[in-house]
Formats: sequence, C-alpha cells, structure tokens
Amino acid sequence: MPKANPSPRTDTAPISYEAALQELEGLVQQMESGQLPLNQLLSGYQRGAELLAYCRAQLDAVEQQIKVLDDGVLKPWTSA
Repeated sequence: MPKANPSPRTDTAPISYEAALQELEGLVQQMESGQLPLNQLLSGYQRGAELLAYCRAQLDAVEQQIKVLDDGVLKPWTSA
C-alpha cells in the first residue's frame, strides 16, 4: 500500500513575520481547495496554528515597542 506524501512543511520558526504570513496564506489556500487528504489537513491546521501564534507574538512585540517609544501610551493610528 503506497504511503501518502506529506505536504511540504517546516516545523521551524519562520524567518520573518512576512514569511510566516505568506506560508499561512498558502496553507489556507490549500486547505480551502478541498483537495488535501485528511492527514494533510490536520498537519496543515497544526502548522497554521503555529504560524498564527508566531504572527501574533511578533505583532504584540511591535506593539510593546511602540508603547515604549510613545511613553507607555498607545496612540490611535492616523493617516497622514
């Protein structure tokens, strides 16, 4: 019985927020296509959860840096 080839995935932290977001978007597209076997859906979901946690942590870290730069007050975003 042939083994199913797992989808390409890395269990390491992404290089950057942008790389994580790009990988996450690709995973979502694959999962939404409805063409992945169940085992690949599960591993894709797990990797997606890891990537989402990484992105949230990166955004939280940037928000904390902004608070420090703005004397502890997060100012509302205004477009110039």
